[in-house]
Parts: sequence; C-alpha cells; structure tokens
Amino acid sequence: MHLGKGHLGNFVLDNEENNNLDSDDALSENSSSSQSDDLNDTCSEEDEELISLINAYTSNRESTLLNAKKEKDEVAKATVISQDINTNHPPPITTEDHVVDICFHPNSNMIAVANILGDVNLYKYNNTETELISTLELHLKACRDIEFNDSGTTLFSTAKDLCIMITDLETKKLIRHYENAHEKPIYTMTLIGEHKFATGDDDGVVKLWDLRQGGNTPIFSIKKMEDYVSTIVTNKEERYLVCASGDGSLTTFNILGRRLHVQSEEYEEELTCLGLFKSETKILVGTNKGKMYVYNWGDFGFHSDEFPNLTKKAINCMIPITENVVITGGEDGILRATSLFPHHHLGIVGEHNLSIEALDVNSDGTLIASSSHDNDIKFWNVQYFETLDVNKRIKGGKQRQLKHNLPSSKTDNASTFFSDLQ
Repeated sequence: MHLGKGHLGNFVLDNEENNNLDSDDALSENSSSSQSDDLNDTCSEEDEELISLINAYTSNRESTLLNAKKEKDEVAKATVISQDINTNHPPPITTEDHVVDICFHPNSNMIAVANILGDVNLYKYNNTETELISTLELHLKACRDIEFNDSGTTLFSTAKDLCIMITDLETKKLIRHYENAHEKPIYTMTLIGEHKFATGDDDGVVKLWDLRQGGNTPIFSIKKMEDYVSTIVTNKEERYLVCASGDGSLTTFNILGRRLHVQSEEYEEELTCLGLFKSETKILVGTNKGKMYVYNWGDFGFHSDEFPNLTKKAINCMIPITENVVITGGEDGILRATSLFPHHHLGIVGEHNLSIEALDVNSDGTLIASSSHDNDIKFWNVQYFETLDVNKRIKGGKQRQLKHNLPSSKTDNASTFFSDLQ
C-alpha cells in the first residue's frame, strides 16, 4: 500500500518515540541495576524489603511501557485497515432533493438516481470520486422506479404523475411516453425480457405492457390486491408474475394466460420487498415488521419457511448477493446480511442515519449502493461475500448479532474492530 507524506511522517515520529522509549528503558535498567548493587553492599537484611519494592517498581514500569507500545501498534493497524475499507468503494453522493430510487447501469460505472421532483440524475463513479454527468427532467411528480434494459441503452421510469417513460441514454430523448398509464400513482415496475414490462400502482392494480404494441393500452390489466403493489418479480422462464402488496398478500399472475394464478393468505403485515434465491427456486419476502418468509417457486399459496425477526423494524428493501445471502435495508438505517440456508444473521454491512429506502447491486455483484432519507447514496464493497464462510455463526446472544460488523461496515474505533475479530 502506498504511504503518503502523512503516513511517512507518522512512521518517523513513531520510530523516534520508540527509540526514546528504548533509551529510557536502557537508562532505567542500568540505573536500577547500579542502585541495587550499591544497596546490596551497604544495606542490612532489614532493608531487603525496600530493595524488592524498588525492583518491583522498575519491572512494572517496563511492563507499562511495553503495553503502551502494543496498544499504539493496534491503533495504527486499525487505522490502516479502516483506510483500506474506505477506499475500495466510491465516496458517497449527497443530493439536494429526496432520493426515491437508485439503479446501477448494467455495463458501465454509472448509477441512476431518481428524485422526488421527477428527475433522474446520472452519475459516473470510481473509487475516488463521483461525477454528475447528466440530469433527465422526465416526470412532473416523484419518480418512483427506474430500470435499465439489459443492454443499458434505454432507461424505463415510472412516477406519481401516472406516466411511464422510456428514454434513449445516448440522445437523452424520449422513445416512448405512456401518459395516464394508471388511474392511481404508479409504485413499482419490472422488466420482462426484451419487449415486456409490468407496473403496479397504489390501488393494487397490475398492468402488463408490450413494447411491440402501439398506443397507450396494456395487454393485460387486473386488480386483485386491496393496497399498493410494493414489488413485482419474475424469473427467467417468465411464466409467472409475483407481486407483493401492502394488504399482506402475495399474488401471482400467469403471464402467458394473462390471468390470476394464485393468491396467498393475507398476513397481518405489509409485504414490502421480494428476492429470488437458490437458482430462482426460492422466493424471499420481507415485511414491515422485520420478518422474512420463504416460498418455493411455483408454490405461492403458503410459505415453506419463516425467519424470526432480529429487530421489529421494517425491512424496506432487499437485494440478493449470492444464491444464499441476502442484504436487507431497514427502517432503522442498518444494512444487514443474512444467510438463508442455514438461516442465521451474518452481521452489519453498513448503515445510514435514517431509514434506508432503496438498494441495488452492480452487474458483477461486488458493489452495492443504498439510499436513505438523508438524501444520500452510500456505496459498499461486498466482494468478501465470495469467500465468506456463511456457516460460521456469531458467538453471543441477540445483542451481539445486532452489533456484529462485517468488513464493509465503516469501523473507526480500534477496540470495536479488534473485538469483532475475536
């Protein structure tokens, strides 16, 4: 690792201080030895206790100096490690307006940020800086969901203004504009292959669209939920469309048949987010009470497993990192990693001061971004999950699990850092 002038200066000072300590120790040792010899020659047996006390004082002083040196070395190590952690990802982005959604570009180091004014800001990033390269003034009200197509040439956006827009990123011009696409504000969207996409609104209506169709009419529209549609997902087969809702139900539609497939029982909590795992054979559902439910893909009537909550705070968003690990963003501002099979909490990935509202992962799975009510976007390097032993459990009770930091979390306190390694 390259050491700048600041590091080199500290290194020189540390060496000088250590040399001074060594000199003091040497003088102390010679002085104490001389004193001890003189006293042994002249003192009686009654003074032997005094000699022992002098020797004990000298020994304790040497031990104190040695411990101080070790503590300083540990602080230096923790500082270097903390600096490494904070330079393996881009710096945060702070915006003037509230961030509603974020989305990584699939093929380049660019991230799109949708805000409450209806604009989408495009940023380029590297590990040393972020740069605003373009602002797309698209919607009249809050832009709630943005998605890039697979090639990264176009950007899909939905908003509270009832519109869906498709923008060419090279020319920054609209390709398609669906005006009044829903009767109620659009909450979420997902792309389905090259030509289709689906949208869900605040009233529980889901619509399926085909880009090959002209006009402003969906190829399928249905209302089977009584509250907002929070998330929509499908898998590579593109047979079923799975929707989570604020009414507590998981509702599945047959895409080809364009009909309701099955609707789960209603839970006594809002279903807030979805994720696919285990080669798309499992679907994970997060709730506003901090619980997670697992469904087998194809069996959407009732969950196959339930994970107890670590905290009762809402899980607002989730992102699959591996086939077995999920990162969730919570109302408490904490990003947590959880192993699904076997189920246990792995620790804290990072944190914000306020509730986390959006989360995304880049195309190679090494970097995630999260946004909160602070109007900020933070980046976290999660490459260590490739080699992390998910079978290793955190020692201690629930409080220990709540505070356990993973390598991506910003740990500045030396004692906290080393206690986490024990």
